[in-house]
Amino acid sequence: MCAAPADSGVSFDTGDETELILENLDQFIEQEIEPLEDEHEALLANPRVGHEEDGRLTDEYLDLIETVRKTSAEAGFYAMNMPEDVGGSGVSTVTWYRAITHVFSKGRGLNEHVLAGPEGPKPLLLLADDEQRTEYVEPVVRGEQSTAFAQTEPTAGSDSPAMQTSAERDGDEWILNGQKQWITNAPYADFAQVFARTSPPDEAGRYGGITCFIVEEDEWELGSINNTPAQLGQQAELRFDDVRIPNERVLGEVGDAFYAAMDFLSLGRLELGAQAVGLADYVLDRATEYAQEREAFGQPIGNFQQVSSKVARGRANRYAADSAGLRCAWAMDRDRPVVEETSIFKWLATQTYWNAADAAVQIHGGNGLSEEYGFMDHLNYARLLRIVEGTDELQLNTIAKQNGLLE
Repeated sequence: MCAAPADSGVSFDTGDETELILENLDQFIEQEIEPLEDEHEALLANPRVGHEEDGRLTDEYLDLIETVRKTSAEAGFYAMNMPEDVGGSGVSTVTWYRAITHVFSKGRGLNEHVLAGPEGPKPLLLLADDEQRTEYVEPVVRGEQSTAFAQTEPTAGSDSPAMQTSAERDGDEWILNGQKQWITNAPYADFAQVFARTSPPDEAGRYGGITCFIVEEDEWELGSINNTPAQLGQQAELRFDDVRIPNERVLGEVGDAFYAAMDFLSLGRLELGAQAVGLADYVLDRATEYAQEREAFGQPIGNFQQVSSKVARGRANRYAADSAGLRCAWAMDRDRPVVEETSIFKWLATQTYWNAADAAVQIHGGNGLSEEYGFMDHLNYARLLRIVEGTDELQLNTIAKQNGLLE
């Protein structure tokens, strides 16, 4: 076969710059993160040790996370996908995707906080004016503060335009009332990006009339902690009772927040899908090692087709999901529409991780159910990823609508 021409338009080459970033990430995790994990092994190994009775993370655990976040930011990794003018490195979406999959291929632990997640800066914050960037955006990029994206409500999840939280203009202020739920990092955020209706749908349309406000931590009431398995203490309910927000804390344009959020939703789905691809890699590696070492009926259990086929299917699905993720990231770097592509990727990647985690539990047998091995934690986290940033059903509906169905 002849070599593909250089201008073929398709390349899966990692590239020298990205390869160097991945190598430096490995060194950073080995030198900075792994010693912290060894030092605090008892705290990290048992979720009952790292949480208060109500589910909140202990101060010791929070200090560890903050240390990782700040150290990573100082090393130039934490928010390297953000533009240079707010303190990031402006790396490509493809590089960001590869970095996330690479870090999460090492499993779950403190390494999860090396790269910015829901608590960190997202492109929506780039709508901030100069004063907002200085006060809110740049400290989050540096890992000195954290934030939360508050859109979901008890009766408005995937159907976010149906939100009931409202804000009414009163001179130079807005009066905010409502409730948000399942908000990641809500118990610990320095501020939240809160979405509220500022005009009714019959005036502004279903998707118009929604505004985003920067709300500081002392301005909301923290409700129940949503203790989801695999993310204990990470989400919570926020309540707003006649909270007065100065007009200078409107993020972006009044009434346009839903459209702005949808523009950036694709990145969130890419990031979660990248996590799923990396974690699928991790659990499949562990399952493969175990299948080679564990013997039954006089031979390694990996010699049995019922075991080997679980790993083989997982590898095939992981390969397909990773290819889809790279294609999405490549298209996003070129400002191409990716609504269908990111829905396909998010659905495929989270299904892949879910099936791989389930296979790992099954291959490990009784050991797979024990806390010592941690595979049930992966299964719970994989289940969570199939809901956040749009459920499985929403992704499939989006794909169908992009192809002229469900109109």
